[in-house]
Parts: sequence; C-alpha cells; structure tokens
Amino acid sequence: MCGIAGVCRARGGRTPRSTLLRMAGALQHRGPDGYGIFDGRSVGLAHTRLAIIDPTGGAQPITNEDGSLVVAYNGEIYNHVELRRQLEMAGHRFSTRCDTEVLVHGWEEWGEGLLERLNGQFAFALYDRGAEELVLARDRFGIRPLFFAELDGRLYFASEIKALLASGEVSAAPDWEGLDEVFTFWAARAPRTPFHGIRQLEPGTLARWRNGALRVRRYYRIDFHPGDREDSSSVDALDHLMRTSVGLRMRADVPVGGYLSGGLDSSISSSLAADESPFALQTFAVTFKDPQLDESAFQTSLATKLGSMHRVVRIGNDEIGGVFPAVVRHAETPLVRTAPAPLFLLSRLTRDSGIKVVLTGEGADELFFGYDLFKETRIRRFCLRQPHSAWRPRLFDRLYPYLGAGGTSGAFWQQAFLRAGDADDPLFSHMPRFLLTSWIKEFYTGDVRDALGSYDAMDVLRDDLPAEFGAWTDLGRAAYLEMNTLLAGYLLSSQGDRMAMAHSVEGRFPFLDHELFEFAASLPDGSKLRTLREKDILRRWASRILPTEFSARPKQPYRAPDVPAFFGAHTPDYVPELLSPTSLARTGVFDPQRVSALIRRCETGRATGFRENQALVAILSTQLWHAEFMADPYPAVTHQGPPDVLLREDDAGMLVNVHVSPLQTGASAT
Repeated sequence: MCGIAGVCRARGGRTPRSTLLRMAGALQHRGPDGYGIFDGRSVGLAHTRLAIIDPTGGAQPITNEDGSLVVAYNGEIYNHVELRRQLEMAGHRFSTRCDTEVLVHGWEEWGEGLLERLNGQFAFALYDRGAEELVLARDRFGIRPLFFAELDGRLYFASEIKALLASGEVSAAPDWEGLDEVFTFWAARAPRTPFHGIRQLEPGTLARWRNGALRVRRYYRIDFHPGDREDSSSVDALDHLMRTSVGLRMRADVPVGGYLSGGLDSSISSSLAADESPFALQTFAVTFKDPQLDESAFQTSLATKLGSMHRVVRIGNDEIGGVFPAVVRHAETPLVRTAPAPLFLLSRLTRDSGIKVVLTGEGADELFFGYDLFKETRIRRFCLRQPHSAWRPRLFDRLYPYLGAGGTSGAFWQQAFLRAGDADDPLFSHMPRFLLTSWIKEFYTGDVRDALGSYDAMDVLRDDLPAEFGAWTDLGRAAYLEMNTLLAGYLLSSQGDRMAMAHSVEGRFPFLDHELFEFAASLPDGSKLRTLREKDILRRWASRILPTEFSARPKQPYRAPDVPAFFGAHTPDYVPELLSPTSLARTGVFDPQRVSALIRRCETGRATGFRENQALVAILSTQLWHAEFMADPYPAVTHQGPPDVLLREDDAGMLVNVHVSPLQTGASAT
C-alpha cells in the first residue's frame, strides 16, 4: 500500500520537482519504504511506497517496455499472478515481480477493459505519454482513496487531501454542502468532500484528463438481483468464494496478520488466514476498559484455538482523548463518533509488532444484512402493514440488547422508528439514522444556514439513486444505501484506510471481493436475514470452520466512548480551548451559545443519549479539522533523501535520466 500524487498542466509547463517532493512528503506515512518521481513536461507524478510485493524490485513510478506508459499506484491487485501469465503469453515482457507492472502492460493490451479484469483494491494514475492523457481509476467499492482538484487548466490529485494542500497551489476552505453531508450520513458522499473545490473520484469509476478536460465514466455498478430461492449448492459456493478470497489476500512477500474483534466476520477471516499463512499468524485486537464495550474474552478464546500470537491494546477514555487530534488530522474530515480512535491505536500496535498487512472483516454486514438497520427495516414495514396493532411495535424491544434497558423499550422508543419517514420514501430504511444524525445541524450558526440555503443532503441522495433502485427489494435498497453512504465514506475511509495507513499498515478486506459481493447480491433476502437472524447463510457455512460460540454469536456492534473521552477526570487541554465561545465564533460553523448549553450537560454527566454524544464529537472534531487544515499556507514537509526512482522527460519528449536505486527495506514510519 502506498501514496500517490501528481499535477497535470493543460498548457504545458513542468511542475517544479520541489512541489512533487512536498506532495510526497505529506504522504510519507502511507509509504515509508521509499519514494519515486516522474518529472514530465506537462505531468508530474510522486509515489511513496509501502513495500509488500517484490520489496526490492517494485519501486515506482513504473513504465512499460518502451516507456510510453507511466503508472503510480496505491493498492494491491490480488490476481496479478494470473493476469501476468496472460500478458506474457500475449508477448509482454516484465522487469519486476510486483503487481504494479500488470497495470501498464494490461492497459497496453486491454485499455479500459483492464479494469473489469482486476480483482483488488486500488487507486492509480496512469500517464500515456504519446496521447498526453492521464487516467485516474479507483476500485469498485472505494477501498482506496483518490482526491483531485481542477484549477485554471491544471489537475491536482493525491491519495490524501493534505498532499493537495502541500503542493502550495491548492488552498483549503470549507464546503458547506460537504459538511452538511457529514452531519447527515457520517461522511460526505463521493464526489463531494468537506473541502471547497476538492473532490474524490467515486468508487468504480475512471477519469481521463486530456487538454484540460476531465471526463469521468463508471465502469462498475452495484446491483442487487436476488433469486426466488436458495440453491442447494449455495453454501458450498460460499465456501469456495470465501476460501478463494482469503487465499488471494494472503499473497504477499511479508507476513499477513489479522484484526480479531471477537465477532463473526473477523473470526472467519482470521481462521481462514491461519490455514493459508506460511507464517505463524499474528492477530491484533482492541480491548476496552469499559466492560460494556469489551469483547476480550471472545478474542482470547479464538486466538487460543487458532494458535495465533495475539496482542491487544487496552483503551479507555484518556487514550481516545489523547489521540483524537491526530485521528482527525488523518481522517481529514469532521467525525460524529470517536470509533476511529481505537483503530488508530490498533494500527500503531500492529506496526510496532512488525506487521504491515492485516485482514479485516469490513463488508460482511453489507453483503449479508448483518446490521440491526436491516432488522429495523423489516420490523417497520411489518408494523406499518397493521398501523393500529398494539403488539407488532413491541418487536422493536428485541433490537439493541447490548445497549441495556434504559431508553431502548416502550412506546416512545417504538414510535421513534415508526414516525421516521414516509413508507414510500426511497430512503425509508435509513431515515431513523439520518434524522438522528441531522440533529447536529441544530447547532449551526445563522451564516451556515444562509450559505446552505435550500440545500438538502437527503434530497440530493434521492436524486442520485440509480434507475433500477425502485425495482430492488426493501433490504436490497437498504444495502445499497449503506454501501453508498456509510461503507465507502466512513468505514473504509475514516475507520479503515486512514487509521491503518496513519501507521503504514495495509488493511485487506476478504468480504469485499467483487465476485463474493455479486454472489451475495444474487441470494434471496431470506438467505441473509431469516426472520430476525442476521447473516444466516454465512453462519450456516461458518459452523464448518468455527466453534458454535462464534458461528452463532449475536452481533455486537463496535462502539467506543464518546463524551466521556473529553469530559471527566482528565479533560484534554485542547477541549476547553477549542470549545470556547471565542474559538467557536472564529471558526463560524456552530453557534457558541447553543454549544455552551451542550457543554454544560457534558460536564455534569447528563449528555448520555446518542444525539448529544454525536453532536459533541461533531462539534469538537470540526474545530480540530478547521484548525488543522484551514491554515494558509498549509504547513508542508519536503521529502528528504534521494528517490528510489527518478524518471525525467526531456523537452523533446524523450525519457532520460532514469535512476533506480535498490529499495532500502525495513525503514520505519514517519
């Protein structure tokens, strides 16, 4: 896993190498093992490398045989071995063993058809020197990030926004509509970001830049086409797909570890990894000092059964409060929960233990209807068919048993679900969550309300839904919305890529293999949610490889302390400073008087509900985000030392001054 960045200039003009070095410097945490530069007449590329496949020979940027194509790439192509074999049979000559080189030869052979052949997680920039065209592409589900900005005929792109700002040519300002999406969906939906003028390439799309124009095309669409009945061979098919997916994601020239939460999904991936790994498996977990959040008993039990070398980081309120500024800096967005903070600490433990690749369980809940949201949707529909029934709403009391009895039962709790949105609303499944999160907007200043005008994030989402959305089942629509809002924008970004890569750790996601997704999408809804039993077919298959206490264990969602991390015996110094009326007024997003009332409730321990916890985290993280990124100019660090690769295109268009030095492995993260 790596970091990429670059600049294209429509009217020509070489990008100063110092600019590329600053952009690379902002991405050193993504690639501490080396860096490279392509210094072209109108296109400049920078790459920082985390060496996983072909550590000594895979430095980037990489070209094809004649140097006409140059690529800088972040990700893993898991089926690179098979693609390489096809390309060699077609006459292509490879100079490395790394998966990156498949991209230049594959583009040469298949053009855009390469993308549908790739099984992996990726974001890449490929420059066709002859056509003077740059291609940007992102994987199907948005596992790896790619941001860009267009200014006066110039295109800037990078794996992280901080690299765009480090160029010194892209400035930061809030995008009010992007922020409004964060406070509705937990994240801005691609292509929007919280930064004005900075966009992200949507999952499953590619963009072609030529003569100052950027054209974006979708090459992969999420679709749900469930069958009428489950085939008798479906469990065996799932077995094959899961084992194949994990086997592909174990391909590496370094040991691959696993995150082991104690839940079903990570237990599956770790169990299969233990069978596949040529090394003794190492597993890593977060444990919480709060017993209501802690799953350490399940983690330890499975680690013992797998024989893995298991390490944990034990987390309390102080640890979360202490790292939260760094968490926001890496996330590059305001947050509504502190949940990324423990994962930030987990990746630090992982890297300190000498592991830089881990399998994780993300994606399983979207594929196999694991979230309580799917049960909510089914119960809400069931209740609305007989709106005067007294007993049907009591089914809501069976949801969220892990929250305890307080406030999670009774008529008020039940009616909160039933009144959350119209039954005909295409966003029906998600309206309880969207409305709950949107309470944050009650704290907006008048200026922000004026700037937003009539903008409604939910209306924009409704307008963006695919044409076939209405033909899907209730649960298929719910799964699409979950993948389009929470998965790509938050789980795979704020909690995923950013927290892992903050410490140079690559996460791999077996459940987000596109062939596995397409299989799951073709199953009847009842195979995934049988009455109120989530992940039914996954559990039936998992009983083959896991003890019953894991394959049948009810889901306990991952949670972390919110308000208690910032108010208590050890309030971090930055909290009162950033939440002061003066600081809030200077930032201008949230009304100081309204925030003061919330702070008083936090200080006295009365802010215990979801709404107040989300609002406090949203306000504090926005203050941190604004303080970090709105400085002008953005503080940048220039990458030091000689590059591993330096490719230079001279004024006549010849590729000259090619320098490749042996990669120095074992470098520590910076």
